[in-house]
Amino acid sequence: MPKKTAKKQKTLLLIDDENIWLDTMKTVLKSESFEVLTADSGTEALSKLKNTKPDLILSDVRMPDMNGFELYDKIKKNPNLNNIPFVFMSSLDDYDAKKVAKTLGAADYIEKPFDVEQVRTIVHGLLQKYQNK
Repeated sequence: MPKKTAKKQKTLLLIDDENIWLDTMKTVLKSESFEVLTADSGTEALSKLKNTKPDLILSDVRMPDMNGFELYDKIKKNPNLNNIPFVFMSSLDDYDAKKVAKTLGAADYIEKPFDVEQVRTIVHGLLQKYQNK
């Protein structure tokens, strides 16, 4: 009888300079059995990406050292990372950020304060969509 292979746990990288959002998202996503890595800046995220390749990246737009768009640009220019789906997160009233994210080609956009079910749906949907790419 063939052995069932264990499903590899999906790894997510969350980037936000506000700990409350980072902790809340981490709790929600860990409850979905994901391995969740966190970074509180674009610089820290790039450092972590040297040693790991997550299945999905979720990043805040507004951060002090490097905003989410600059981080996205650096990741997309790296041939080892450019195929990782990237989701931006920002405040509900940030229309321009949402427009720029779409123009850049982001996989999706999550508005803060976020709806837990929406986050789950987006993350699962993107992981399924990109798993064979």
